[in-house]
Amino acid sequence: MHATVDDTHIAIRARNVTLSLGTTEILRGIDLDIPKGESIAILGASGSGKSSLMAVLSGLERASGGAVSVAGVDYGRLDEDALARARRGRIGIILQSFHLLPTMTALENVAVPLELAGHRDPFTRAGEELQAVGLGHRLDHYPAQLSGGEQQRVAIARAMAPEPDILFADEPTGNLDATTGVSVIDLLFSRQQAAGATLLIITHDPALAERCDRIVEMRDGKIVAERRP
Repeated sequence: MHATVDDTHIAIRARNVTLSLGTTEILRGIDLDIPKGESIAILGASGSGKSSLMAVLSGLERASGGAVSVAGVDYGRLDEDALARARRGRIGIILQSFHLLPTMTALENVAVPLELAGHRDPFTRAGEELQAVGLGHRLDHYPAQLSGGEQQRVAIARAMAPEPDILFADEPTGNLDATTGVSVIDLLFSRQQAAGATLLIITHDPALAERCDRIVEMRDGKIVAERRP
């Protein structure tokens, strides 16, 4: 995809994106532009294709058809190694199931991915990000010693530590009680705004969606509505 003047303001662009598994159509002709720095909610019922769309836009899954470009890079032209390099440090992903390594402390869970990516001082950077999410006193605790809200904060710190341009969050409060969920979302938005990152949240929660700059509603693998709160 050739860049135009307008493309410089676009973090993610999808054109007629489809995804099929066997004979099942999961995504059916998605067109979407997400400007840099925008927070966008992808809202829809379970099975509407929200998580599949996130997987394609983040490069975790290849589209069956159409084109996806992220930060001006056409994902369709990249092999697996080039795709992994394109994502590294540029994209952060937060999942509802946390995915923390149980044998590592909070500090190690955040630092080790930085270390593997070649960061100069991964443990200092990890400590700073954990401090920023209110866990400076929990650096040496293992996931089993942390509450669900604290584990999600570690996951946010891990995603934010490389200072990514784009942040994806898939049902980030799905495993949290309502009060903890609100505080985690407050934190997620404050970290996104401090970094000037683009934020894409997958959710079925209309109240969470209303906090974003834009809401995109999905049904049966298609975008059926777009609006600004």
